[in-house]
Amino acid sequence: MKQYLLAVQYDETQTETDEEMRAQMARTGRVTDEMKAAGEWVFVGGLLPSHATTVVRPGPGTTTMTDGPFAETKEQLGGFWVVRCDDLDQALAWADKCALACGQPIEVRPFHEIPEA
Repeated sequence: MKQYLLAVQYDETQTETDEEMRAQMARTGRVTDEMKAAGEWVFVGGLLPSHATTVVRPGPGTTTMTDGPFAETKEQLGGFWVVRCDDLDQALAWADKCALACGQPIEVRPFHEIPEA
């Protein structure tokens, strides 16, 4: 089975009430529980807003560290699921449920397959 990242593209310009956030968390929790029951869930995580980001950049013989996101855009990675699926169609079906649950776009990206030694 292949692994896929289902990345939540969160618009940081949107504001949500505590009640809306609790409802969203309940919906996404139900999708996660469904993934677990299907044996396709690997990992899930929610992220703090991009202002909590530190970017480490390589340079000639050293690195620099700066606060804030790498990309200057309103949409940032807000959270993610990692699922193990038979194929892309199955991952897209989960992404559809995730998008409906969290009300945000979901980017689906397959992991590189590493051959077993």
